[in-house]
Amino acid sequence: MCEAQGFCESLAPDVFELGDEDVVQIADGEVAPDREIDVRAAVDQCPKAALRLID
Repeated sequence: MCEAQGFCESLAPDVFELGDEDVVQIADGEVAPDREIDVRAAVDQCPKAALRLID
């Protein structure tokens, strides 16, 4: 579903990165507590709703 618009990468570049094929790559591991607000904003602002949070 990703269309590589880059909203997620602009909000949390340490978690999201657009790969070579214009598909978002997501960092492995848990999100640091101080980055959670930015990651949630990236998920909420994804124009294709391609991102989900898993608790």
